[in-house]
Amino acid sequence: MRLLTADEFTATIGTPPTPVDVDERPPFDFWPYYDAIPHDHFAGHDFSREEVTNVWQMPDDIHQHVLIASGTPNVFMALVLNLRTASVLGHHLLDLNELYGLSQPPMTA
Repeated sequence: MRLLTADEFTATIGTPPTPVDVDERPPFDFWPYYDAIPHDHFAGHDFSREEVTNVWQMPDDIHQHVLIASGTPNVFMALVLNLRTASVLGHHLLDLNELYGLSQPPMTA
């Protein structure tokens, strides 16, 4: 199980990504990989619902990002799929609250 750094994760993002219907059949079964992710990689967030909320197809037609929601708003376990090899390249804890300051109170003048 490969925990991707922010730079490694970002390197797999192409512009613009295309949304994929979350109800569409996945290209391969990624759940065994997900189930083997070490507990500490979840950084204390609850992912017990195992709910895929977003899937993004990258324009390179190689990478697909599968976002699994946590119990914390705006925090996802992102699985990076390699469609050519039908394997999971790695995973990244995507915390949009931290990345974009979403949990911070608004600044007042």
